[in-house]
Amino acid sequence: MTGFFSGLATAMITPFYDDGGVNFEAFAKMIDRQIEGGCDVLVIAGTTGEPSTMTGEELDELMRFSVKYVNKRAKLVFGTGANSTAKAVAASVKAEQMGADGLLVVTPYYNKCTQNGIYEYYKAVNDAVNIPIICYNVPPRTGVNILPATMERIATLKNVAGIKEACGNMEQICETMRRIRGKCDMYSGDDNLNLPITAIGGSGIISVASNLVPADVKKVYTLTKAGKLDEANAVQDKLLPLIDACFMEVNPIPAKAGANLLGLNAGVPRAPLTEMEPAHIEKMKEILKNYGLEIAND
Repeated sequence: MTGFFSGLATAMITPFYDDGGVNFEAFAKMIDRQIEGGCDVLVIAGTTGEPSTMTGEELDELMRFSVKYVNKRAKLVFGTGANSTAKAVAASVKAEQMGADGLLVVTPYYNKCTQNGIYEYYKAVNDAVNIPIICYNVPPRTGVNILPATMERIATLKNVAGIKEACGNMEQICETMRRIRGKCDMYSGDDNLNLPITAIGGSGIISVASNLVPADVKKVYTLTKAGKLDEANAVQDKLLPLIDACFMEVNPIPAKAGANLLGLNAGVPRAPLTEMEPAHIEKMKEILKNYGLEIAND
């Protein structure tokens, strides 16, 4: 399947109150800011949204709220991956029932299944739903790597719309692109590689940095697709220090800290993640200022 979406998808952070619970007022403002910034797709409860620390009831409420509040202003993709195939299937079926336009399904983590196990995992999700599925390859976080030949096989499944590629290896990414071209799409899942992945035929960007600067991340995509590589490189060069800052500590700690500095009330990450270290907060503040962004209550 090709053509599910093109452009920018933001892997949304989930704002929490300090004493627990989702801050839906802050989340609504984040959604509006993303849409105003040109975001085409909102990824809700992807790994950046900390779903592994949320209860089933909280996730249901988050999905219901997102469908109602977004009201078709952007596509909604819900994260439904798990280290249990049965759980991933159940979560995917529920997300479809809740009104998701598509699914982002991370590879099974920790278990370190074989390449055949990866295929069977995605086949099980594919066979259970009737909406587009984006596979998510992020081996530094999961311990499992979707190899190019495996993705070529997965691409034959009828509901597989593409792969969010964050393996960090451009040689592998190019080979995967060669094998899936015309069968399903590729999306950059690594903000540092948004420009080159778009340039080799990537259909979009699924970004963490766009939580902070959606319009500029979108520009990288649109300028690259328009063949204006000098302009695209200028925007990406400006973004790179901010992108690096978003990964000074494990995602989404820095993205939440940056959002708080911008007055977006992201709250703090849930344990076992911790608040950003004071020295890193000061560095983030400096980078945001240098970028030209206004720090709230500074």
